Amino acid sequence: MLNKKYLQLILLGLLLAVTPAGLMAQDLPPLTHKLTELKDPVAAPALHLPNLDDEMVDLQDLRGRVVLVNFWATWCPPCRREMASMEQLYQAAQPYGLEILAVNIGEDEDTVFSFLGTVEPSPTFPMLLDSDGGSMATWKVRGLPTTYIVDPEGRLAYRAVGGREFDHPEIQRQLRELSR
Repeated sequence: MLNKKYLQLILLGLLLAVTPAGLMAQDLPPLTHKLTELKDPVAAPALHLPNLDDEMVDLQDLRGRVVLVNFWATWCPPCRREMASMEQLYQAAQPYGLEILAVNIGEDEDTVFSFLGTVEPSPTFPMLLDSDGGSMATWKVRGLPTTYIVDPEGRLAYRAVGGREFDHPEIQRQLRELSR
């Protein structure tokens, strides 16, 4: 049975899907480039989901690395807009070992694959599928996109609610410092 918050997200997605075609990307506010530092870092919740190849990915296996965990959906305009910048960040951050896990909420594999074919550059980081949206409650996600940065010790270090320019130099600096 779907929970109330998940149903609200679906309804919001449907509302966004029927927005007038005149609302183009240039009409949307710019993506920001700030991460909110969490003053009292706590252990990251568990995250164990299948990727697009139906292989299980476990956040616990990435301990010792900085991990960007992004919760998103294809019907979410800022989610769509930030995807390319996440790939650019991922490529730029390879020297210091940043990992990115993009958790799609409530959509099927075909929908995600179709969307990814429109992203340039195409993401090479893992896409995880959370078909029932259960991770939203565990991670206390209240809206999409929401991103958490997990430090090498497995604690939540930063949060970002709303779209971000992940390839912005300020975000890259914060992540590089966290990986030291």
